[in-house]
Amino acid sequence: MKNYTITVNGNVYDVVVEEGTSGAPVAAKAPAAPKAAPKAAPAAAKAPAASGAAGSIKIEAGAAGKVFKLEKKVGDAVKKGDAVVIIEAMKMEIPVVAPEDGTVASVDVAVGDAVEAGAVLATLN
Repeated sequence: MKNYTITVNGNVYDVVVEEGTSGAPVAAKAPAAPKAAPKAAPAAAKAPAASGAAGSIKIEAGAAGKVFKLEKKVGDAVKKGDAVVIIEAMKMEIPVVAPEDGTVASVDVAVGDAVEAGAVLATLN
């Protein structure tokens, strides 16, 4: 038997896996009760933000991962669908795009920051 901890959509599960020797199917066990997901370490440094308040349109991470690249900076104009931040998750680069046209009001992460799904990465005006 081997114990694993698996995170699915931000929920952490403890799973026990048994090795079968006869090749016959092994009966599945009931899923373990989810436990609180570990929190990401606080970011050591933040990217520079606009001198005013953050914008009203939030750009949120669709998946947990690490900030790989910042495509836009404060003051840049963006069109709907333009990549603003690139997240790396499971060796894949995932663009996080602007939900609508606007101007980048703040960038709330820096390259290398660990982010959770749903975290605000930047804002638009």
